[in-house]
Amino acid sequence: MIPAPVQRAFNEVRAGFLILTRIPVGRIGGAVPGMAASAWTWPLVGLVVGGMAAVVHSAALWLGLPLPVAAVLALLTATMATGALHEDGLADLCDGFGGGRDRARRLEIMRDSRIGSYGALALGFSLLIRVMALSSLTGSTGALALVGLAAVSRAPLPAALWLMPPARPDGLGRAAVGVEARRSLLALGLGVGLFALCLPASTWFALPVMALAALALGWLAMERIGGQTGDVLGAMQMVTELAGWLCLSTLIQQ
Repeated sequence: MIPAPVQRAFNEVRAGFLILTRIPVGRIGGAVPGMAASAWTWPLVGLVVGGMAAVVHSAALWLGLPLPVAAVLALLTATMATGALHEDGLADLCDGFGGGRDRARRLEIMRDSRIGSYGALALGFSLLIRVMALSSLTGSTGALALVGLAAVSRAPLPAALWLMPPARPDGLGRAAVGVEARRSLLALGLGVGLFALCLPASTWFALPVMALAALALGWLAMERIGGQTGDVLGAMQMVTELAGWLCLSTLIQQ
């Protein structure tokens, strides 16, 4: 008989995968934990997504494929695992913030499933940055970076749900209202801890840079639309990860 707290935590982990990925985790018996309850698990979800990408990256290099090809295949794996959830958020946010003249119009554009020029450029440049940065890392460093960054880049999202009000009365951001401070802090601790386990101390300077990137995106969202939405959270993950890749490509000397 599994103790109730353990079963509850296990169900919250599974709910985290259901929310953030396309990875099958089976049906959850009984009451399904909500987003607020499962938010602390999101760095663990990133750990698995990054691990899948790292396996593909290592296998590609073992087969003798060039570093850029291995990088593209690894990022494709991660994107398929999440269903491009975070990339979609980045594109929608850039379209809304770039094309909307007021709060209502920005939210309207962000809800539109079509991708405009701002969103297309954001996706293109974000992919280019990640491919080039990952291609600059040799050996096992690239694989470990995939894991560490995937975990830590999801760590600020529960804190954003805790600190930022929902920008609209419906949608993912509204559904996640109620994230507790302790769950937000646990997510931050897990993300930072996993990053520190994967990468050497010489790269830990990237952590405050990524935190600043997440804070800047949160501040911009408050200024432009008055809070958070699902697109804001997706964009925050992407911006945090991009900041990490830029730092690692500079800090890790070949």
